[in-house]
Amino acid sequence: MIGISRQSDYAARLVLHLACLPAGTRVTIPEISRIRLLPAPYTRRIVADLVKAGILQTARGTGGGINLARPASAISLLDILEAVEGGVVLNACLEGGKPCVFSQGCRVQRAWGQATDLLQRHLATVTFDTLVDDSPEHQAAHLTTHQAGATEGHKASRSPSSVS
Repeated sequence: MIGISRQSDYAARLVLHLACLPAGTRVTIPEISRIRLLPAPYTRRIVADLVKAGILQTARGTGGGINLARPASAISLLDILEAVEGGVVLNACLEGGKPCVFSQGCRVQRAWGQATDLLQRHLATVTFDTLVDDSPEHQAAHLTTHQAGATEGHKASRSPSSVS
């Protein structure tokens, strides 16, 4: 089976959760871990990767937490995989620095390369704003769950620029 790692799945779920919230809404790592059923220590590592990639930003102190560093329309599934996995490669023979003695004229390698290119191009077009827009029910579930978490003592803050 070819598949994405649990870390990439968690990262996408985390970013989708934030994309479903009003712009600038910050949540704490414990809150998002609890709401999205993600292990908190694992979530911290994922957040660190996403912050390093410029996908999330953090704020400390009262009202602190994590939020999207750029609009959901500027974050793709490919961005998530590059931040967490280092990119998308369907076969090790395509990775730089790992030469294959059969690579010259290898039709299998060429096929893997074409499939990788197609997958990368597709994932680059799947942005989180479209994932939110494709599922109003999913967005409503994120908002409801987030608001329930906020009423349990985990108040989400909004940045001044996001208040409308």
